[in-house]
Amino acid sequence: MASVIGIAVRLLIRNASQLVTVSAHGARTKRGAEMRDLGIIEDGALLIDEGKIAWVGRSADAPSFDRSSPDVEVFDAEGRVVMPGFVDPHTHLIFAGSREDEFALRCEGLTYQQIAERGGGILNTVRATRGTDRKKLRSLASHRLDRLLRYGTTTAEIKSGYGLTEEDELKMLQAAHDLSAEHLVTVVSTFLGAHALPPEYADDRTGYIELITSQMIPYIARKGLARFVDVFCDSGYFTREETVRIFESATSNGLGLKLHADELSATGAVEDAARFGAASVDHLEYISKEEIGLLAKSETAAVLLPGVSFFLAQRYAPARELIESGAVVAIASDYNPGSCMSFSMPLMITIACTQMKMTPEEAITAATLNAAAAIGLSGERGSLEVGKWADIIILESSSYRSLPYEFGGNPIAHVVKNGVLLEF
Repeated sequence: MASVIGIAVRLLIRNASQLVTVSAHGARTKRGAEMRDLGIIEDGALLIDEGKIAWVGRSADAPSFDRSSPDVEVFDAEGRVVMPGFVDPHTHLIFAGSREDEFALRCEGLTYQQIAERGGGILNTVRATRGTDRKKLRSLASHRLDRLLRYGTTTAEIKSGYGLTEEDELKMLQAAHDLSAEHLVTVVSTFLGAHALPPEYADDRTGYIELITSQMIPYIARKGLARFVDVFCDSGYFTREETVRIFESATSNGLGLKLHADELSATGAVEDAARFGAASVDHLEYISKEEIGLLAKSETAAVLLPGVSFFLAQRYAPARELIESGAVVAIASDYNPGSCMSFSMPLMITIACTQMKMTPEEAITAATLNAAAAIGLSGERGSLEVGKWADIIILESSSYRSLPYEFGGNPIAHVVKNGVLLEF
């Protein structure tokens, strides 16, 4: 777990070679060519006051403080890059067990779908997670969040979906709720009861949808255990009709919407996400041109998961087409035990550049401001602008372009969370 270096009310960070603000000038997202504008200030500085950014500009113009000033800490960035902390808007990091055996089977030629048909896949993790209590799940997830934070992720969404019973889904959401209060990382919780059909309902799909819509969602909303409801709408999982029923229940109970879609096949479900005003639709490896057009006209973010395509050796989402259409494009890790056992947003940025043909600037925007928009937080996080929370990372290097270029290690020298400099 990270600890804090001092508890200064104000923190001045100066002498950044590049202060990468990702400023959108008050807008919640960047689209198209705007994604390449990182709002860089050479030899930049910023002042933090009570956890929020109070001033941004050149070091030469920074307020005058010295190390003897009361309640002020001055941090010399020493010619390094200072930029927003990463936002990971799609993770499944509360789980038990491991699926390295399935990875070995894929190496021998079996597909993800074939392994699922043999009783592996999501249901494998469901069995392990059901057998693990809330305290242990919280401990496992807290350790994972520690590692995310060390690699620069300061905000993360966490989904349920490995319980698939009312008791076990609530157990996962309660663990996430605990973490949101205890951990330094800002946590946003999402209910994903419609992740897979539980074996108990193999012959009663309607009964499980009824359980989700009539019991689980209303209870979760009343207790404040989730901000969003998600559905895995794809071949072999949930249909568009079932998705719409779940969306209607979530909306009527005041919860936001997210959607897994077009990962395994073209489903057309993007239309439903856009129509209901979902915060994001994620995966999109098989998205159609018509659906790209729908996203471009909507506020729904396209959350792309480059690590999944890399890990499963499957096709990538059409990032270039989505960006050039004007859609809001974000990237996430999809950290989970089956299809992307990696939490590293720096690695996701590299894969997005090399395999999805995104520029370094587009990938950084997608991992910060647009990622925050995908979980409804871009008004307060995701860029270095006056009034936003000071979630900041300082790279080891002097150029932001080293971030995707030097891959495989940890490029983060320092992390500031809510205005507090952390020590690892």
